[in-house]
Amino acid sequence: MKTALMTLLAAAALASPVLAQDSHGAHAPVAPAAHGHTHADFESGRFHVRVDGPESPVGDVILIPGLSSSPEVWDALTEELKGRYRVHRIHIQGFAGAAPKDNAEGPVSAPVAEDIARYIREQGLERPAVIGHSMGGTIGMMLAARHPDSVGKLMVVDMVPFMGAMFAQPGTTPTAESVAPVADMIHQGMANSPRDQYQAQADAQIVGMINTEALRAGPLEDSRNSDQKVSAAAFRELIVTDLRAELARITAPTTVLYVKFNDPRMTEEMVDGIYRGSFATLPGATLKRIDDSAHFIMLDQPAIFAAEVNAFLE
Repeated sequence: MKTALMTLLAAAALASPVLAQDSHGAHAPVAPAAHGHTHADFESGRFHVRVDGPESPVGDVILIPGLSSSPEVWDALTEELKGRYRVHRIHIQGFAGAAPKDNAEGPVSAPVAEDIARYIREQGLERPAVIGHSMGGTIGMMLAARHPDSVGKLMVVDMVPFMGAMFAQPGTTPTAESVAPVADMIHQGMANSPRDQYQAQADAQIVGMINTEALRAGPLEDSRNSDQKVSAAAFRELIVTDLRAELARITAPTTVLYVKFNDPRMTEEMVDGIYRGSFATLPGATLKRIDDSAHFIMLDQPAIFAAEVNAFLE
């Protein structure tokens, strides 16, 4: 079980040591370019926001990508939604070409969640729906638990509330403190690995997380254009973050989509049991396994994923 989830999620934490940067950051909105989106007028050193949608939307949807991922991972879903909803795609600083800024040191998920709460408040959004993939799911759970009045609905895509449980010693009761030494070791290895070794491992694992070969290029490029130290620190934070006790504070209707672990030793029933146990403190959550998909459900099963999102929003 430990190996399975490590394989499933580790690639989301890997990024190239190339410190690629772009001009995107917190700034005033600009006119829509050929891609059609604008950037929100919001000052933050943690992320910037792409906004798509009509002038009079039926509601707002916030999309949060995973570690070392870019807003482009949501392109197909954005096209599906932007005719009715205003879509806010988070681009976390340090990932996929965005300068690290305030994420250059320390944790990432928790401060990003706090700034998303501020974004919702300052933009005057009325209890938007929040959808987060992988690390984005962790951020979504933090946001909904710590600011329950800010979130109207929550969807978590292929993420558990305590990833560190998969890194604990067999036969022990996992806690954030007990897995901290493992998290420290992984962090040091990720942060200090030579570029070629690091990127080779990242590429191999990302390939295993996307079944659709034609759609791997984007996430691979995102990884290569992310900041290695930001990704390493963010992954350490995920290992030691235990949100199980906080789930009870979530008042928003919650849906969790997940896939069978990429490990032949794991049966569908075993994976179902892991997710039921992980979300036991949020008994009202809807848990649904998506078959024939790897970790990036939105890429491997775009039609099924869009249908699940539409049902979730409606």
